[in-house]
Amino acid sequence: MVVTHGSLQPARGRCALTIGNFDGVHRGHRALIDRVTAKACELKLGSCVLTFEPHPREFFAAAAAPARLTRLRDKLELLAAAGVQRVHIARFDARFAALSAARFVDGVLVAGLGAAWLLVGRDFRFGERRSGDFATLEAAAARHGFTLESMADVRLGSERVSSSAIRAALAAADFALAARLLGHPYTISGRVVHGSKLGRALGFPTANIILRRPPPLAGIYVVEVEGLEGGPRAGVASVGRRPTVNPVANPLLEAHLFEQEENLYGRHLKVRFLEKLRDEQKFDGLEALRNAIARDADQARQYFARHG
Repeated sequence: MVVTHGSLQPARGRCALTIGNFDGVHRGHRALIDRVTAKACELKLGSCVLTFEPHPREFFAAAAAPARLTRLRDKLELLAAAGVQRVHIARFDARFAALSAARFVDGVLVAGLGAAWLLVGRDFRFGERRSGDFATLEAAAARHGFTLESMADVRLGSERVSSSAIRAALAAADFALAARLLGHPYTISGRVVHGSKLGRALGFPTANIILRRPPPLAGIYVVEVEGLEGGPRAGVASVGRRPTVNPVANPLLEAHLFEQEENLYGRHLKVRFLEKLRDEQKFDGLEALRNAIARDADQARQYFARHG
């Protein structure tokens, strides 16, 4: 898959295109993407996804923006696995936000990406102050000669598949529902960095992953960690700000693996969440914290014994 970003050069070819944030690349997104890739094959076009960084809601109101389900790297991996040939990442800044609906269509979709066939949801809005809608695209399609198609919501039973529904499931620690809506287990990924070594001093060394943005969950969890030789490793993990000792401003993911021999610093790991054990707490001293971690680890081992 080809990934482009920044200013668009004049398109050299035409494509079948869809547009969105694709946070989580869930089943609803996959329905869009599968339709685009199938149509691209039918029409002998390239398949393309236009997405944004940062998320527009992060640009307009960072403090009120929803937690991200996936980092950009993970989103790109999921889009590649879905068969997308090209992803263009538009930097959503003040200049991009000020584009009129007409300039977005003419400059980005037509001249920049060469859209010959476009798929969006009926509620898609774009352009300055969200002035463009599906009717705007219908008029633009007639003017520019591209084909426009709408996509209905995807539902699983009575549940509409959406990033908001997945965030709610994760906040409730309903990982089975989150996985059904996503179409894959929920994971957080990142590179292991050096920490304060407090876990090691307490007898529970951890792989620390800094989370640049607030995650959609917090607390203590049973986890499996992928990205190491020999397959997934069982463990227990904390997602939070370490209120007892050495508090951190940004959330931190700390995973203690029950079988860990190699040096993990610099490794890119994926942490899959299986069950919530408890909320994060502030304890009265290191001994109380050590005892709590020991109980967490014991409960996690019991989980794996039940589900082995």
